[in-house]
Amino acid sequence: MSQPDLRSFLAELDAAGELIRIGREADTELEIAAIADRISRLPDEQNKALLFEHVKDSRFPLLINALGNPKRMLMACGVKHRDELEALVADFLLRIETPRVTFREKLGALPLLGRLAKLFPRTRASGACQEVVHEGDDVDLFEIPILKTWPEDGGPFVTLPLVFTKDPETGARNCGMYRLQRYDENTFGFHVHTHHTAADHLRKTAALGQTRMPVAVAVGASAATVFSAVCPLPPGVDELLFAAFLQNKPVDLVRCRTVPLEVPANAEFVIEGYVDVDEKRREGPFGDHTGFYSLADDYGVLHVTALTHRKDAIWHTTVVGPPPQEDCHMAAAIERLFLPLQRKVMPEVLDMRMPFAGVFHNLMILRIKKDFPGQGRKAAHTVWGLGQAMFTKVILVFDENAPDLLDDDALLALLLERFDLSRDIEFVLGPTETLDHASRALHFGSKVCLDLTAPFPGEGERAPAPPPCPVSDDTVIEALLLLAGVEDAVVIAGGAVAVTVEKKQPSVPRVTMEQVWALGDEHGWSAVTDRVLVLDAGERLDDPERLMWLALAHIDPDRDVHRSSNPVRDASLRELPNHHPRRLGVDATAKGKQDGFERDWPTEQVHPPELLDALSAGWQSEWGLPGECPR
Repeated sequence: MSQPDLRSFLAELDAAGELIRIGREADTELEIAAIADRISRLPDEQNKALLFEHVKDSRFPLLINALGNPKRMLMACGVKHRDELEALVADFLLRIETPRVTFREKLGALPLLGRLAKLFPRTRASGACQEVVHEGDDVDLFEIPILKTWPEDGGPFVTLPLVFTKDPETGARNCGMYRLQRYDENTFGFHVHTHHTAADHLRKTAALGQTRMPVAVAVGASAATVFSAVCPLPPGVDELLFAAFLQNKPVDLVRCRTVPLEVPANAEFVIEGYVDVDEKRREGPFGDHTGFYSLADDYGVLHVTALTHRKDAIWHTTVVGPPPQEDCHMAAAIERLFLPLQRKVMPEVLDMRMPFAGVFHNLMILRIKKDFPGQGRKAAHTVWGLGQAMFTKVILVFDENAPDLLDDDALLALLLERFDLSRDIEFVLGPTETLDHASRALHFGSKVCLDLTAPFPGEGERAPAPPPCPVSDDTVIEALLLLAGVEDAVVIAGGAVAVTVEKKQPSVPRVTMEQVWALGDEHGWSAVTDRVLVLDAGERLDDPERLMWLALAHIDPDRDVHRSSNPVRDASLRELPNHHPRRLGVDATAKGKQDGFERDWPTEQVHPPELLDALSAGWQSEWGLPGECPR
């Protein structure tokens, strides 16, 4: 079998009916991204990879949404069923970590060790990625069909790059995925967050007194190689070795022409250059995977010294934005693949899930086997100590008797039934994701755990639930709409309400919560009105996924979760909060300087209505796309 590459994956997609070739000329300025954004919202059977064969002002075709549904992600990982993802890595870990004591056991391990040895990257003398070479003044980044994906983006961005750097002390290779904003014909903005490995390499380069860090960027590699670049691998594990494990073939490398790095030999494009350790330039804004624009800030600059590519190269890219998008399906595969690694430090974990609405780092749901008091909280604190998982804003912990973690309705019902605010909630302060726009400070804020496991001795029993609400949801909504400042309202699963308000003053969300609680007390509706979500006027309340996404995105939990309490003093004169067991308000409104929030609040990513109207009108007839264009 030949070396896996983007071409072989395209052939697989074509054979499986997962690829649509678009012959009409398409524009890199918003149009291609809007089409990909819309098709990602179709049902899985209509959500296809797209190959734009004619791109305006470029001679290169463009592939997008290649990994954008569960079937295509399984193909990239070399399996047929979701359950196989977990077994794939679990079996690998079991085999390489099991001690071999006897001669027979050691002899039995030889075939596996031989297989592993054959998966290490190999450096070749030449590769297809260098069929065409541009160096120095011959480099022109405007030849590449780099997309501007959202209207307020600071420019065109490379969104699916495999960025190669090396630790200047150890020589260890890292392959990460960091966006690049095109500034001109030979420079990019080098957007690397402070927590990322490439940022550590840059700091080490400066500490050693070196002025430049070599960088190489490959675009368009095998599906397994692309996926491996976003996987949260343990420290010291080479992304290319993991890619080889997934595709059962080593990744062949070729040396770059102008920097001391190696890249996949069969890549479509390679960008070589360096980042000056002391140089910064304004980068962004950028419509990010959170669904909100990440704000403009100063980042490093990648000076391009060479651009090489195949003769008939294909540009591979993606669009990120409000879920669901292509990256959501990558995250779902990561969730399954790395569950065995989670169990290495959290043996109690039976299952985990990161819903799309949580955009990877805002929500994790765990189901554990509970053997001792406090184990639910122990699991949450372990997550907050694990690599990129440390950013997780909200963790829900259920026990082994909980419903399947894919059953949203059953999980929500259990949460609303069990949750006792006086005993089940725990806030912590710590590092937050750079893209968390609601945290109280950049890179620092609060996170929260809801321990919804069955009580063990010493943990205390939950307060009994109030009697069911005696009236219909419509009756409750009518009463809510009569409250001062409430513009819209909805009842959520018979156990909570969401309201929208015009936030004329910072106190409006809290005052609204108090009004809703008082209304419930007056009419005996507490079973519904005790839990209140407050959003800004104009927000839609008819989409549960959107409600969850907004609620998670717009909060710093300890700051924005409000509780009702009646403090008391015990015999030792200690003041106890005496929180109401059910009464909870969540302020998911936008924050500003009037709230004491000093950073800018970002805007939501949306494509222009006139562009969506045009796409909708020609969705099938002109673009040849399935179904109806989602709006």
